[in-house]
Amino acid sequence: MLMRKVPVFVPASPWGLRLPQKFLFLLFLSGLVTLCFGALFLLPNSSRLKRLFLAPRTQQPGLEVVAEVAGHPLAREQESPPNPAPAVPAPGEDDASSQANARRRKGWLRRTHPTGTREMATAARSSGSAALRPQEPSIPFSFDFHAFQSRLRHPVLGTRADESKEPQSLVRAQREKIKEMMQFAWQSYKRYAMGKNELRPLTKDGYEGSMFGGLSGATIIDSLDTLYLMELQDEFQEAKAWVEENFHLNVSGEASLFEVNIRYIGGLLSAFYLTGEEVFRIKAIKLGEKLLPAFNTPTGIPKGVVNFKSSSNRSWGWAMAGSSSILAEFGSLHLEFLHLTELSGNQVFAEKVRNIRKVLRKIDKPFGLYPNFLSPVSGNWMQHHVSVGGLGDSFYEYLIKSWLMSAKTDVEAKDMYYEALEAIETHLLNVSPGGLTYIAEWRGGILDHKMGHLACFSGGMIALGAEDAKEEKRARYRELAAQITKTCHESYARSDTKLGPEAFWFNSGREAVATQLSESYYILRPEVVESYMYLWRQTHDPIYREWGWEVVTALEKYCRTEAGFSGIQDVYSSIPNHDNKQQTFFLAETLKYLYLLFSEDDVLSLEDWVFNTEAHPLPVNHSDSPGRGGGQL
Repeated sequence: MLMRKVPVFVPASPWGLRLPQKFLFLLFLSGLVTLCFGALFLLPNSSRLKRLFLAPRTQQPGLEVVAEVAGHPLAREQESPPNPAPAVPAPGEDDASSQANARRRKGWLRRTHPTGTREMATAARSSGSAALRPQEPSIPFSFDFHAFQSRLRHPVLGTRADESKEPQSLVRAQREKIKEMMQFAWQSYKRYAMGKNELRPLTKDGYEGSMFGGLSGATIIDSLDTLYLMELQDEFQEAKAWVEENFHLNVSGEASLFEVNIRYIGGLLSAFYLTGEEVFRIKAIKLGEKLLPAFNTPTGIPKGVVNFKSSSNRSWGWAMAGSSSILAEFGSLHLEFLHLTELSGNQVFAEKVRNIRKVLRKIDKPFGLYPNFLSPVSGNWMQHHVSVGGLGDSFYEYLIKSWLMSAKTDVEAKDMYYEALEAIETHLLNVSPGGLTYIAEWRGGILDHKMGHLACFSGGMIALGAEDAKEEKRARYRELAAQITKTCHESYARSDTKLGPEAFWFNSGREAVATQLSESYYILRPEVVESYMYLWRQTHDPIYREWGWEVVTALEKYCRTEAGFSGIQDVYSSIPNHDNKQQTFFLAETLKYLYLLFSEDDVLSLEDWVFNTEAHPLPVNHSDSPGRGGGQL
């Protein structure tokens, strides 16, 4: 021990030292000790030694650590994301050099400093939670939510009338009925399946499935913005609390890239943009990071399945023997991934989807059409099957919506959309002998004269894009949208239940009806009422509200059970045989589009919002910058 060698602690006689010598020796020893400890704490390369004596410091802020932010305690997840966002100064710390080097953003999505420490502390005290602590850094956040809100052209929930003075009207009563249906669907889910992915109303239990890689609560995430829109405040708070306390991302299964993106990420993003609640932004970004391994392919075209445990990927086994990616899947990421970049500062999300565009622009298209199967290895089409329904549908939808979401600056998306629409009009569009307009499917030049229920979204899509078409095409596209929507209504009107089949044909003298039992089911799908909503907002023709109310009546009569809503197996039977599943998209899409159909146009105004393919509203990139040039989010 060092103390045993210090002269003052032992007798003098064995050392033979005089008092002055002892003093000099002690002075030398104290100087040596001071030098050693000074080096330990002051030398620049002493970090390894410091770990022996000092408590470890918190790591640099990144996506792997989540803090308690302004009253939203978030559980830390176990996984470490592969592409953390760049660090930014902590709230209240202005780094002049980092500000000088930061890339300036355009429009309401520009980078600004987060709320200052005083405001954060006030918010934390008012919510009963601790303010952001430096030892628990969050995902860097520099999105100015209040500035975003100020740039919206309309209030999110529309111009609110004083309902106490408003006379009871038929439309208001219809809207309230749809709200009651949503409340019933939610309460049934909450009672029998809370936290599970979906409710099974007949057996009164929950269903997990394997599509989401072990993620839970799909119905909760999908319902958030619908609950908010319908002002079901208690139910929204229940959903939000579950996300805060129970939505964990440290899962290890195989997940569908497409389904996780449109349902979970889309739902979380829209909930954030509607409320500004940090929990939704952080969870969305972290989940987006978990999807990035799907893009690890030679072309950058993602495969359809990502393994959350191993960070590996694969294509669906049924997709050309596991060799292909699906057009509707890799083509329906653009809206969400651009917003992930805007809310995280991590450019990797935008880079991934822009590369998809690059591949698709380069590849040859047969007759201008986009086949449904593409090899993520070679970048070549694997089969010349073209459909505006299943396997292809939302790819086209995301092109026109990317143009609109960019405040009409994404010219590439616009050009791709109208080129594709012209090819569809030339090669797939048909009119039946009975005068019904439909979009057939194309297999190497041979047409299947059928439409799937999924293809019925196209009436609304074409109506949405008609305004920006070439002037000589606008009236034509408006009429085409109305005719396709009428055909899809006929597929409902010609069934016993007044609900539409999964697919319907135009051959052998039969039109707009399914020809076999395997296509006669209805699983609470939204595409037809989606088109009703868009056509109503464009034309205000009362027929669309009449048709929408027919759907509400049929849902109540044939799909409502004691414990929730269920799909039916045969729309041509007036005695329903239920499939025992309340689909998440019934709450996310079907009921939301019906509610909007019976609402004023400024409720989630189409000037401010686009809907992803799961009906989650994402904001248009309004700009307040004079002379802004063209560009993309």
